[in-house]
Amino acid sequence: MKIVISGGGIGGLTTALALQTRGHDVTVLEAVREPKPLGVGINLLPHAVGVMDELGLLPALRGMAVETAALVFANRHGQAIYRDSRGLEGGYSHPQFSIHRGELQMMLWREASAKLTVLGGQRVVGVRDGNVAQIETADGPRELAADLIVGADGIHSALRKRLAPDEGAPCWRGVMMWRGTSWAPPFLDGRTMVQAGHSQAKFVVYPIGAPRADGLQLINWIADRRVQPPTPGLTAPDRADWSRAGQLDDLLPTFGSWRFDWLDVPGLITGAEQMLEWPMVDRDPLPRWRLGPSTLLGDAAHPMVPIGSNGATQAVMDAKALADALSNHDDLDTALAAYEDERRPLCARIVEMNRREGLDAILDRVEALAPDGFANLADVIDPAEVAAEINSYKAAAGHRTQGSR
Repeated sequence: MKIVISGGGIGGLTTALALQTRGHDVTVLEAVREPKPLGVGINLLPHAVGVMDELGLLPALRGMAVETAALVFANRHGQAIYRDSRGLEGGYSHPQFSIHRGELQMMLWREASAKLTVLGGQRVVGVRDGNVAQIETADGPRELAADLIVGADGIHSALRKRLAPDEGAPCWRGVMMWRGTSWAPPFLDGRTMVQAGHSQAKFVVYPIGAPRADGLQLINWIADRRVQPPTPGLTAPDRADWSRAGQLDDLLPTFGSWRFDWLDVPGLITGAEQMLEWPMVDRDPLPRWRLGPSTLLGDAAHPMVPIGSNGATQAVMDAKALADALSNHDDLDTALAAYEDERRPLCARIVEMNRREGLDAILDRVEALAPDGFANLADVIDPAEVAAEINSYKAAAGHRTQGSR
């Protein structure tokens, strides 16, 4: 098949590689003329790393990422609530990787460019007659026909607007998110991801590279802070203000006293080499993703609040599911229906779980029961209850260890 993918991000490029290995003629159209390794850190969960392994990319990932050993939940005093082993240490068939988003995208860009057609400066703005992509370029508009058009063009997807023209702005519940990277001494074992605090103020931190010669490690961190109550119809800051530079005054009044035995949170914030600000947004799940010979993928299909490291991982899982569906069904409409039936309910469930704070609900309960900290966690909450809730979320989000089904 001749397939056009709108969007050269992680989801679009992984999909292109997955489809190319199945023999399809794939063209990726990316709005940015020359992508650069921008952004901060993300996590690839083991099931997504398994897909990358099938594409032959595991050695490249190992060379540019940190193999995550565990996710630790902690209160705002830095006291551990639960340690969840991850990757190979957690019994999975593949590692979990903490990685710089921009470096991952550029690695995928290079791989895709060597194997198929990848074009920058090509913004897909619409579809004509079902299978003709309408494209804006610096040289004027052009069109490109295909057997299948895949919208992997993010939360502001032009292809999604064909299915939900009156959807409006993304949903926002009053939480802003600041992301940064800082060079700092490794914390804990140098391979652990931590989320500390609660839903009103949370700090997530993990390393995304090996220590350099001076012993410092590149640390990715995310600070979430509620700035408005979650009232109906709340409107996020204008899109033009997304990814703007964050200010220390936005964070230090809340996080300036968060100094743990194992981590200096204000030190990380003030030492950031970059700090960007976003509203924490999602969209309501759609009743369908396909329209004629086109479908959606990644954030275009299921933008979700970034809880549980699901954003990039679910886009990668979409890529595999779409490639499998096209291989397993000769009829395109049947294949697209199979892809959607597999992925849409699961992703809608994750959107809804994350709206209910997902795994962060545990942090809220501990904060409510022991706002000043605890001497013994079992006096505050049953550790078995915490473990059960974490494992339930993971199962619903698609985690599968080698001994599970």
